[in-house]
Amino acid sequence: MALPITALYAGPLALLILYLAFSVVGMRRKGKVILGDGGNKLLECRIRGHANACETIPIALILLGLSEGMGAPAWVLHILGLMLLIGRVMHGIHFQQIRGGITLRFYGMILTILAIALMAISVFTHALLGIG
Repeated sequence: MALPITALYAGPLALLILYLAFSVVGMRRKGKVILGDGGNKLLECRIRGHANACETIPIALILLGLSEGMGAPAWVLHILGLMLLIGRVMHGIHFQQIRGGITLRFYGMILTILAIALMAISVFTHALLGIG
């Protein structure tokens, strides 16, 4: 079964994970840090930004795919996909710097958590009721 809407968001989110990974690798190479953060606060931030993306994006995409497979309306899938994509980009930008407010991180996580929660409740409810 093709999931074109999920694919539309999976591609950019995978590229975001790669960008965050290369950001960590580049700093490790520059600072000659093989393991950990070597006491570099910016590297520590980038490691956590990448890790957080790896912790949240897969489950979100699974839920988006399940929602699409269960027949959720396209407009709902796009809203949830955009919430996830925008939230993850905001969060990722925050972790590319040491300084700066917590605004991007906060709102990025709000969008991410809200999208995941809405999808989780939706797929669970639909499965429980036998809809889709």
